[in-house]
Formats: sequence, C-alpha cells, structure tokens
Amino acid sequence: MVDLVSVNGMIIKRQPVAEYDWVVTILTSERGKITAFAKGARRPGNQLSGVVEPFCFGQFKLYAGKTSYNIQEAKISNYFESFRQDFNGSMYGMFFMELADYYTRENSDEREPLKLLYQSLRALESDTFDNRFVRCIYEIKALAINGEYPGVPNDRKYQDSTTYTLNYIAATPVEKLYTFKVTDEVLLELDHICDIYRKRFIDRNINSLDMVRMIEK
Repeated sequence: MVDLVSVNGMIIKRQPVAEYDWVVTILTSERGKITAFAKGARRPGNQLSGVVEPFCFGQFKLYAGKTSYNIQEAKISNYFESFRQDFNGSMYGMFFMELADYYTRENSDEREPLKLLYQSLRALESDTFDNRFVRCIYEIKALAINGEYPGVPNDRKYQDSTTYTLNYIAATPVEKLYTFKVTDEVLLELDHICDIYRKRFIDRNINSLDMVRMIEK
C-alpha cells in the first residue's frame, strides 16, 4: 500500500511533461517548496484536471517517487478564480509567485512566505488597495522574511512617512500588513526603493515583472 503524505500549500508553477502530465511546484507549509508530478492531469476528465493550476491553494495528498512526489488527490479551498477575469491582477499574482519560487527552498520552513503570498493575493482581489502598493509590500516583506532587509537606502533623502512605512512593513506580522494606506508620494518612494532592492538582491530576470511594469505604465 502506498504511503500518502498530506501537505497544505499553493501551486506556484507548472510545466507540461510527457503527453498528458504536469509537473508542478508547490509551496507548502510542512516541507517548503516541493516538485510533484500530476500524472494524466492533461487528459480531459482526469480527477486532477483543474486542481493543479497556478494559484490553487489547499491540501495535496502525495506519494513519493524515486526523484520527486506524485499527486494522488487534491482538495482545493481557494482557486483565486477572480484572476481569470482580472488580467492585471493575475499578472501581479504571477510576479508574486515567481518571487516566491526565487526565495524559497526545498525542505525548509516556508510558512511565512506562504502566508505572505496568500494574504497578498487576497489583497490583490480586494478593491481596497492599489495593486502597486500591494506589490511594494510584498517585495519588502519577502526580503525581510528572507533575512535580507537592508533598511532605508542612502541614495537620497526620503520622507519621514516613507521611512516609517518601510520599517513598519519589515517588522509587522503578515496578518497586519494590509490594514493601511499611504499617499501617492510615499507610494512613489516605496516603488523606487523596491527597484533598488531588486537590483541589489535578485540576480536573475523576473519575467513577469516586465508585464507588471507595462501595466503600471
């Protein structure tokens, strides 16, 4: 009898393999980032069709193969279906997932990155926040969780409100991040700071960022 492993997480990437399979990356709270095959999921009517798409969040039951996991079944609690009608929101979401893939590792404690990703996607779905602000919060907090938050850049003088906001994002629990707004002036400075951080800490091109920047222009 096959031993099943149950994990809670979100699919942050997938690629087609063979004729009918997907290989997916799941960011989990129990085992960090893992790779898993969804065999036959590209066949019409397969039980895994529709539950191994990016943004799917829920419980996945896996069994171990020789080099990776295989998905036996999935119970999805949030599909983030609004992104199917919201192209701009989905592009921001893809950027967040690409950053999550960059920062996280296998067999490590990734509960906070998963929590940040989930809450940030929820914020994108809301009409309360400017998507640019959600992006800035996500980028700054992801750095802080990864232990790389460098503080306020010294390239120029920033508003006191910007300095306060920056340090607040870095120090505040994820659950309380999306509870405030900032002025347009502060948002512009936060965006500039994120550009500085990105050039300093990310050593490869984040493909989805190009589309996000086109949307913001």
